[in-house]
Amino acid sequence: MSVNTSRQDEFQKETVKSDVLKHLLHYMTGYKKQIALVLLVMFVTVAIAAVNPLLIEHAINVEIAGKDYWGLGKIVLLALVLNIILVAGIKYRLILMARIANHVLLEIRDELYEHIQTLSFSFFDSRPTGKILARVIGDVNSLKEVFSDSVTKLIPDLLTIVAVLGIMLARNWRLAMSAVLVLPLLAGGLYVIQIFSHRRWQVVRKKTSNLTGYIFEDYSGIQVVQSFGAETESEEEFTGMLKEQRNAFRNAILVDNGYSTVLEITGGLGSFLLYFIGIHLMGVGTVEVGTFVAFATYLTMFWNPLQNLSEFYSKLVTNISAAERIFDILDTKPEVKDREGAQELPDIEGAVRFDQVSFAYSDEPERKVLKEVSFAVNPGETVALVGPTGAGKTTIVNLISRFYNITSGHIYVDDYDLEQVTIQSLRRQMGVMTQDNYLFSGTIRDNIRYGRLDATEEEIIAAAKAVHAHEFIMQMEKGYDSEISERGVRLSIGQRQLIAFARTFVSNPRILILDEATSSIDTHTEILVQQGIESLLADRTSFVIAHRLSTIRHADRIFVIDDGKIQEAGNHEELMAKKGAYYDLYQAQFC
Repeated sequence: MSVNTSRQDEFQKETVKSDVLKHLLHYMTGYKKQIALVLLVMFVTVAIAAVNPLLIEHAINVEIAGKDYWGLGKIVLLALVLNIILVAGIKYRLILMARIANHVLLEIRDELYEHIQTLSFSFFDSRPTGKILARVIGDVNSLKEVFSDSVTKLIPDLLTIVAVLGIMLARNWRLAMSAVLVLPLLAGGLYVIQIFSHRRWQVVRKKTSNLTGYIFEDYSGIQVVQSFGAETESEEEFTGMLKEQRNAFRNAILVDNGYSTVLEITGGLGSFLLYFIGIHLMGVGTVEVGTFVAFATYLTMFWNPLQNLSEFYSKLVTNISAAERIFDILDTKPEVKDREGAQELPDIEGAVRFDQVSFAYSDEPERKVLKEVSFAVNPGETVALVGPTGAGKTTIVNLISRFYNITSGHIYVDDYDLEQVTIQSLRRQMGVMTQDNYLFSGTIRDNIRYGRLDATEEEIIAAAKAVHAHEFIMQMEKGYDSEISERGVRLSIGQRQLIAFARTFVSNPRILILDEATSSIDTHTEILVQQGIESLLADRTSFVIAHRLSTIRHADRIFVIDDGKIQEAGNHEELMAKKGAYYDLYQAQFC
């Protein structure tokens, strides 16, 4: 299976930017009433802004020229009232749009988180957790400005440009040409810059993701780092990745600066054309002073929103790479999912049957991990899987839990084909215990109850007693209310495993899978756990993977797995009598 590490850039498929933008704006359709109110306020503010130069023109050409100071006072009073409304309207629409943007971001993050929960193990196997975290947190946060500015700046600026250009053409089309003539130059410059800018911002996102992935990985393994005194090496690695991210960011910013350069050039050229057309071509006396001042104001009003639009365009190019990364995950389909028409699996007895089952990872179809494996396990039977690392033991139990799709063959539970039943109804009746005993932040009670959220206090305590965890839990200051972290702070490895055992047992599974579950428990604790297992496995089908053969001597059957096949099968005494692969493993471990 190909794996992307924290030091490698992620592959990102090419997308059409307009499609990404449409996908983003689609999230705003649920806020039509609020956006309609924002647009209404926006139309009012744009109209007031467009009227301001006309009031200035009238005041200069009529009131001031005619020395009508009373009329000038009324114009000033009207302008004051209108501009108070303008400022209030702009503030209101910004506040309202910020609320909408925050709600949309919550919606996207919730959808992304929920979708990732449904993805198959192959998705998580192929990338660091930190890189997934970077998309859920960092990339989603990057979209805030896109959503808020799309309504608060994009639409009003576009309206302002259209309104101002319309008024300028209506008042004096020759002077209006000073703005129109430079638009092709502006559009061409911005288009060329965005091509190079987008690619560089994609690199920035990838380098930032690498950095987040490395930090998460390094802190998760801090005990290993400190145990081997590798702090200096880790810091050097981090510094190198930090420099890569800084250089990528610098390259992107250097290209982004081209937006302002194009604007300054075209803006200066537009101002020159205004005065050239107005003074040189039309003559000074042709245009009234007020009209000329009004056009100068309109030209500023024309270029300010253009500058805002270019900034928005820059942000869009910057952040659309984040949107691409988000939709890349949202477009990822789970490999393992319910088939159409899948039925609920009823309460089961626990019979399991493999019929010519083969398995290969989807990205390495030619390398089979399991090769036409067949066996049948009766309800309540305990089967141990032994063999060398990489033989296929864990793969077998993962396929029973439907963590992966089989390549060929069939797996049955109580004669129900697993591909024809819903995943949730299957896993609800299974308990899986691995050597990686992950505990969540919270109380011991919360961690045990995670096995079945409706478990009562009595059931939680009974499960803890069954695996001999109750005694050490009660010795803690707050007992079952003792707070722990996901790393099991204040708990030994054996204690963490016992709590994880209790969590699995409280779910009351019909099929129980123990994958190296007792590998880190000391001999004394192991004896206690084995006693608890024996009582709780009664009438339950169980699959036990263990390298320590002493833990599975009493299994009903033992499968020796090697090279993706079952090489031997039988109980301990039968396999020892054969003096085959199991005998060699046992002798190597105890002699």
